[in-house]
Amino acid sequence: MLRFGPGVTAAARQRTHLTLPAVPPPPAPRGRRLRRHALPALVLVCVLAFLAWQRLGPPLRVNTVTVTARPVTLGCGGTADLVGLVTTNGRPGTLSYRWIRSDGTASGVLKEELVRGQRQARLHLRWTFEGPGRRTARAELRILSGTGRTATTGFAYDCP
Repeated sequence: MLRFGPGVTAAARQRTHLTLPAVPPPPAPRGRRLRRHALPALVLVCVLAFLAWQRLGPPLRVNTVTVTARPVTLGCGGTADLVGLVTTNGRPGTLSYRWIRSDGTASGVLKEELVRGQRQARLHLRWTFEGPGRRTARAELRILSGTGRTATTGFAYDCP
């Protein structure tokens, strides 16, 4: 207690009381601080790992390629529908391919967009014949994306 001004006696002026310095609170135990931040840090790491897996996961991969022709024997003025069935690993991406026909023509590079989870793509080629004649026709589907794969099918054109 400190007194000053009129009415303060000399004896009171002689008495002085020291104020103790403020003591900082003891630090929290180290383990408690780590536990407090562990759950948010774990959630953040899990979210970042999931996003990296989605963005940087394995690329689109072609597993198998098959081609079928319908009908197997084509009549006069008919159109054959050649269907390529491509199975993938289900990753999103662009599938590049080309059809090559036995008459010497080839398509340009064609593209098919695959979305996440899509494990199959059906690729069509329509081939029309006109006029009389007999011919055995073949078509090849070449997958250009990733490791190149090919599949071939044939059909007959018979118009007397």
